[in-house]
Amino acid sequence: MSGFANRVIRAIRLESGLFEEVEADQTATGQAMAVVVLASIAGGIGFCGLAGLRGLFSGALAALGGWVVWALITYVVGTKILPSPQTRSSPGELLRTLGFANSPGLISIFGLIPVIGWLVRLVVPFWVLVAWVIAVRQALDYPGRGRAIAVCLIGWLLYVLIFVFVNALLAGIGTLFGTA
Repeated sequence: MSGFANRVIRAIRLESGLFEEVEADQTATGQAMAVVVLASIAGGIGFCGLAGLRGLFSGALAALGGWVVWALITYVVGTKILPSPQTRSSPGELLRTLGFANSPGLISIFGLIPVIGWLVRLVVPFWVLVAWVIAVRQALDYPGRGRAIAVCLIGWLLYVLIFVFVNALLAGIGTLFGTA
């Protein structure tokens, strides 16, 4: 098994050692971004059954854009607002760990399966959230999970607010121009 595939499987298994490993490995940035892109595509395919080809593209773009926004918010909250005394991290370290934390998102492709698709679409976001907590704890050198959970939840809530605002803005613009 390739090093990349091995890392993805370890991330899906939520192995904290994997997140320490990719945090330190500056050559893993490309792999982390590949995970994000592949998970975004898998998410788009998983939602394709709900909204057809439009769901594929909008789902993939929303997943990719959402990851970028959530990662940036997580970095600011984790390093500027809620750092621990031992927090030492760079954007690259956090992006690598958060990239691999999206590995469970690859399972979203199974959202296409009629009988279990709904369950996949329900479980995967929580699985990714747990992976983010582990990744944040490792990347920001937090001594416990509490602060990592707080950072991830605050980041997620801010992301949701931004997502709702942008969607409302786009819907308003669509209505204004008669495209909604």
